[in-house]
Amino acid sequence: MKKSTIFIVVASSLLSALIGSFITIELVDSRFSKQSSENKIIQAGNEPESIPGFTPTLTSSAVMPMAGEDFVLASNKSQSSVVFIQTLSEYEYRTGSWLDWFFEPRNSQQIGSGSGVILSKDGFIVTNNHVIDNADRIQVVHGKRTYDAELVGTDPSTDLAVIKVDVSSLPPIVFGNSDNVSVGEWVLAVGNPFNLTSTVTAGIVSAKGRNINILKDKFPIESFIQTDAAINPGNSGGALVNTQGELVGINTAILSRTGTYAGYGFAVPANIVKKVYEDIKRYGEVQKAFTGAEFIDINSELADKMELQNLSGVIVANVQRDGAAAKSNLEKGDVIRSINGKQIESKAYLEELVGNLYPGDELNLAVEREGKTLQKKLTLTNREGGTGIIKRAIYTSDWLGARFESVSKVERDLLGLRNGIKVVDYKRTGPFAELGIPEGFIVTNINNTLIESPQEFADILERIQGRVIIAGIDKRGRKVYYPYRF
Repeated sequence: MKKSTIFIVVASSLLSALIGSFITIELVDSRFSKQSSENKIIQAGNEPESIPGFTPTLTSSAVMPMAGEDFVLASNKSQSSVVFIQTLSEYEYRTGSWLDWFFEPRNSQQIGSGSGVILSKDGFIVTNNHVIDNADRIQVVHGKRTYDAELVGTDPSTDLAVIKVDVSSLPPIVFGNSDNVSVGEWVLAVGNPFNLTSTVTAGIVSAKGRNINILKDKFPIESFIQTDAAINPGNSGGALVNTQGELVGINTAILSRTGTYAGYGFAVPANIVKKVYEDIKRYGEVQKAFTGAEFIDINSELADKMELQNLSGVIVANVQRDGAAAKSNLEKGDVIRSINGKQIESKAYLEELVGNLYPGDELNLAVEREGKTLQKKLTLTNREGGTGIIKRAIYTSDWLGARFESVSKVERDLLGLRNGIKVVDYKRTGPFAELGIPEGFIVTNINNTLIESPQEFADILERIQGRVIIAGIDKRGRKVYYPYRF
């Protein structure tokens, strides 16, 4: 197989990348350990000016929790349920220059780290998907023991993953109810920042239902719990617990100028974590429920334009053809005020609510249309438009060293596609890796021949000779062409 070139058709501006804030939202980097040689430990006696970007200010004494809110109790109950995760990823190193034409790529290794939370005695552990993404080997450190872990399943839409170690006597954490978490409530973040194992920090819940647009999945569920408990690289996948030591969230992201703690941390709510874990354990994947509609938040400008009396609720921005919303006679411009008696304040809250439900579950909607309130029933569907439990069908090509699957109906409708197959994953040193096609890419045709099934795609690649052009859609919805010569 010979060298390929990638052409991307982009219809977007680069201006937004050059203008605006220096503040970045980022996942708490699970690969931080590879940069550990550059880290500096700032001792308590050091001058604040020695920290880049730090402006010293006078502060009042820390506000301590009320009597009865015992951090020691919560720490003792939760620390033993949080593990240190190490990953090893192997990949081929290329220079990206003309030298690649003459020299074989070198195999390199990348070491990463993060945290995880024990959910069962028999070794099921939840962490962030970005902690173990592309890892060829996963190890779990609990106490002074190290175990090899296997990947059970992932859910990129929530940035969660479930792994398992072969142990029968681990201490599982106790789930709390994240719906009952209140803004201003004390919480602890437990994890392994900067490879400092078993670290506990305290803070309060700063906000709920935060959507920070960080997850790149086509159907993300972002309704984060925001906290000012110190969260740093390595905390990814660790526990956010209440003062009873119960799990209320999985620490996932930070908002920071420097990539380290700046007072803004975000955690996936525990109720979503519980559903993702139970689904992956039982079905091997998350059973997602779809409304067949897209929603946007209401702001004052939209409220004035639509002559709305208040800003609560969300607006139906699009109704997918033949989807659940269309069957319930929802229309573009409808305002969803409540679902199952719960007032809807934001798109993030609606997504969190639906994220806890299953295909076939019914929603009772209070809808405002042209000043009138209507009652609608909506039956949630699965990714193929039905209401039953479905399991992922993945086709494996041993010759290519890759796995593929059909694109779901709900995703085809979203992208306006009639056909296509998706690249699930591949071996970094296998034949398919030479094509340069990323995981998650949707292949629609080869040499203008429509691709209808994963097996058809693999068969063509295994027997084709000469020059080919593979066309499809990348994760950002762009049309991309991959020329290659076999």
